[in-house]
Amino acid sequence: MAKLNVGPYVASLKTSPAQVRDRAAFLDRARLRDEVPQVAGMPLVGLGGSCGKPAFLLPYLIRWDETNTRALEAVAAEFGCFVEYGAYPHLKLEDGGQEIAAVQDWANMAMVFVRPGYERGEEVLTQLADALRPA
Repeated sequence: MAKLNVGPYVASLKTSPAQVRDRAAFLDRARLRDEVPQVAGMPLVGLGGSCGKPAFLLPYLIRWDETNTRALEAVAAEFGCFVEYGAYPHLKLEDGGQEIAAVQDWANMAMVFVRPGYERGEEVLTQLADALRPA
């Protein structure tokens, strides 16, 4: 599998410092969210506030336990990553610590954020969705 195919879409939602006060330009960009792309059957539901990583909605909720955290760590190892357990888990490359993915669990939804430039972005998204699916 390849990188995520949402890079151009994500870029189209952003703007330059010169346009941050331009309401009409914002309204044009906001209409782009009427139809969002999907990757591996999961809709893009937003962007990370600080990182700008695209977020994909999982079709189930996650409640962390011993079984699914071990499954998460197995996926991380497959991609040469470790899991950093902060407010929510992040997959970071063993070599250099760059974050490639994060999983957020909320009461009403679960999302996976994936670094759009990561060469195996769609694959890590698919593997996480499969590994974390409740039994």
